[in-house]
Amino acid sequence: MQNPPLMTPEILADLTELRRDLHAHPELGFEEHRTAAIVADRLRAAGLEVETGIGGTGVVGTLRKGNGNRAIALRADMDALAMPEDTGLPYASVTQGAMHACGHDGHTTMLIAAAQAMVNQPFSGTVHFVFQPAEEGRGGAKAMVEDGFFDRFPVDAAYGLHNMPGLELGVIAAVEGPQLASSDSWLVDFHGVGSHGAKPHQGRDAVTASAVFLTQLHSIVAREVNPLEPAVVSACAVSAGDFAALNVIPHKVQIGGTARAYSADVRDQLDTAIGRHANGVAASFGITADYTFIRRIPPVINAPAPTKIAQQAAATALGDDHLRTVFPPSTAGDDFSEFGTRVPGAYVWLGMGEPRENGQHHNTNFDFNDDCIPFGTAYWCAVVEKELG
Repeated sequence: MQNPPLMTPEILADLTELRRDLHAHPELGFEEHRTAAIVADRLRAAGLEVETGIGGTGVVGTLRKGNGNRAIALRADMDALAMPEDTGLPYASVTQGAMHACGHDGHTTMLIAAAQAMVNQPFSGTVHFVFQPAEEGRGGAKAMVEDGFFDRFPVDAAYGLHNMPGLELGVIAAVEGPQLASSDSWLVDFHGVGSHGAKPHQGRDAVTASAVFLTQLHSIVAREVNPLEPAVVSACAVSAGDFAALNVIPHKVQIGGTARAYSADVRDQLDTAIGRHANGVAASFGITADYTFIRRIPPVINAPAPTKIAQQAAATALGDDHLRTVFPPSTAGDDFSEFGTRVPGAYVWLGMGEPRENGQHHNTNFDFNDDCIPFGTAYWCAVVEKELG
């Protein structure tokens, strides 16, 4: 494979220092005040138009050149996760209970680098460099949209990038079609009649009903969803009773979980099926169920035209041997879909090489690989050149 794209040692050293500083000072969703200030300062120093406070703590830097009327958005996420860090690195998190365990520090750094680089490169049109808050489940993209993003920064296409441990270093996987699943939550409350544990006939047992429901739950994907349509339904939380009172059958059981799909039809099917099973089980036990399905983020589905641009950009900037046009989708979610469902979008994976031990996403030993910085920066610059050149 090719060597990394050319980047002066001074620039790479500066970007590496920036990335590690962001890593040491992680901020949770909608709390990225320090990060947003650093982003805004860097963009202004490079000569971009900058607007802050979009959707809370979002930042958009705009670069206009020539007389082209096409506009694109390049998006990076800024937030960290609410978890401790166990890397032992000299630049490990100094913020208790917060960690950059998904590489958003690297995403932010590479997009800043691309903005700085594109100031001196020719193109004709408008690029909006979008630094999004709160990707990790707090709805940052939706907040930016609701704050008028598309009215204030109208674009014809949107591009996203995420690091991928295990994919060869510097490789870009740009694949048309589904990339990430919808990410939704569901809640079921079973309401029975509490009783003495030695006299179950005097009550209506919500605990046993919930156990039957949990058993049936996994038949939805196995027996109701088309086997050619990927889907996930998982129960992730259960609450009932009190271990200090093991002779009491509680009157209420709460269960919650997640549902994932790559299509709107399957997403609707999961919503309907979970509720049907909950209510059916409740009726069979003579109790009631309250069911809620919370639609959080849609699936990320790459559109043909921007995906082709992304593939051309990767091949041009990094070489054909750094491009993958076949790569499996992920059942994780990303609210880049809030942009990609409104305009044609393309979301790519950037290979980080072999991860640290147990250092996959959302692990306490994760760290972004700084060797990725030149590759990601070159890819972003090539997207602008292919779109607006």
